[in-house]
Amino acid sequence: MATTRERPVLLYFHPSMEKLATEIVKKTEEACSERGCVRGVQLKKSPGDSIQWGHFKDSWPNLFIDNVKQCAGKDVIFLASFHTPQVVFEQLSVIYAFPKYLARSFTLILPYFSTGTMERVDTEGQVATAKTLTKLLSGIPLSARGPAQIMIYDIHALQERFYFSDNVIPRLETAIPLLLSRLQSVPDKDLLTIAFPDDGAFKRFHSQFEGYPTITCAKIRDGDRRIVTIKEGDSHGRHVVIVDDLVMTGGTLIECAKALKAGGASRISAYVTHAVFPQDSWKRFTPSAGSALFSHFWVTDSVPSASNLTQHPPFELLSLSTSIAGIFQNYDLQQSSL
Repeated sequence: MATTRERPVLLYFHPSMEKLATEIVKKTEEACSERGCVRGVQLKKSPGDSIQWGHFKDSWPNLFIDNVKQCAGKDVIFLASFHTPQVVFEQLSVIYAFPKYLARSFTLILPYFSTGTMERVDTEGQVATAKTLTKLLSGIPLSARGPAQIMIYDIHALQERFYFSDNVIPRLETAIPLLLSRLQSVPDKDLLTIAFPDDGAFKRFHSQFEGYPTITCAKIRDGDRRIVTIKEGDSHGRHVVIVDDLVMTGGTLIECAKALKAGGASRISAYVTHAVFPQDSWKRFTPSAGSALFSHFWVTDSVPSASNLTQHPPFELLSLSTSIAGIFQNYDLQQSSL
């Protein structure tokens, strides 16, 4: 356990993120023991010292923050997950409350910005729900030290940071370093090539893969069909890792993998930060479903259900706890509480 000289940061969490919260504290303590921190992190999970997530008979939230006066003058962090619309309101209610209980500062960790893919209007009548969610988050009250900070991993489009008002400070982080570290231990690392399923993914991530050959795939129209093909790059004899920010049904990843295999790739793997997989669509990638396309499929635990995927090959978890603990150790825990 790290010895701290000053008051610890208080870490609260939504029940769906308890496992990640616990790992964050564990990794933070390890990092602080090795390199030192001005403060530590105190996990608020004990009965009588956490958040009670109840519901009334009509299903509306019945919420209670235990021992809430301890937040006064403290730096408070809340680890959230907006993985379904049903859990958003109850978490916003708690998020709005912390600054009003005199928290010295407030930081929201929202690893997955769930409406990020609806960030623009292409046709009149569409609703850009990314803007709606940023408005809700921009309503977080000021704390004693000013605007709340909102930490988000691999947001779908970087320009979405400008959707937030000046009342909050978005901290846009990336989990790509977790993948880069993992790639150093694959047996055929000298044969690695990074592929992007579309131009958007290329623009978003290519600068983080300096030193690696890259491939860009694209969808083209073939009569009434849209097929995925290699737009730029060569997959022949390479272990190709397809990189994107998120996966839903996985159709584009599978079609991209088929194109890379047809181009002569020796092995194909994939990485996404946000493994959303609605309606158990992850099953399409497992050997039991007859899929032998992917050697590895790396995901993070930005979505609560993702950690369960590791029970099924080819999925492997790269936990955000390592990244978040590193960010804490390098910045948040070096800030004096005095």
